[in-house]
Amino acid sequence: MTPDLSIVQLVLNASWVVQAVMLLLMGVSIASWAAIFRKLLSLKRIKQLNEEFEREFWSGTSLNDLFAAAAKNARQSGPLERIFASGMREFQKLHAMHSARHMADSGALMDGARRAMRASYQREMDAVETNLSFLASVGSVSPYVGLFGTVWGIMHAFIGLSALQQVTLATVAPGIAEALVATAIGLFAAIPAVVAYNRFARDIDRVAVQMETFMEEFSNILQRSAGAATSTSASGH
Repeated sequence: MTPDLSIVQLVLNASWVVQAVMLLLMGVSIASWAAIFRKLLSLKRIKQLNEEFEREFWSGTSLNDLFAAAAKNARQSGPLERIFASGMREFQKLHAMHSARHMADSGALMDGARRAMRASYQREMDAVETNLSFLASVGSVSPYVGLFGTVWGIMHAFIGLSALQQVTLATVAPGIAEALVATAIGLFAAIPAVVAYNRFARDIDRVAVQMETFMEEFSNILQRSAGAATSTSASGH
């Protein structure tokens, strides 16, 4: 009789080690797809929120109004708005402190604001890059895990064939086919993870460039404000 070489039968007839490898790879694949969909939605929302805030920022709205709105909607704000809020908050704190002491140091104001924005930028990038290392690990490790299952399955199949007096292709094929399913599942888990990782890495680089560009532009605006505040303080003396 011709042996049943359907995928289901191959999985059911495989050794317990190969079945464990297949189960592990299927679990990793499901987790990988879940991470991919979460990251897709997260990056889409980040892009939308950043673009909305950038349009609002350059529409002529005053910095104080933008800061008040950012503080009010802190939970729903995007990374760009939070970076702006951290820089503006530190700038206002230092400006009030210097005004109370009748000091005029635009350099100190700018250094504090830049440090606050840089710290906020690092926090935002850490959040944006969540699950990226997991996808990289899945893409690099899954084929080797599948290959381990294949090697073990082939070894197990040949050990079983050693007891037979006559070996034909029909007796060899099922054992090898069972083992090769593990490699197929490993590739099934790895390929989407690698493609998604490359896509997300490119999108995250664009988000990072957008935020760094905004930080530089906002720093220039704060520099002019600090210069004007310094001039006013100096003239008052």
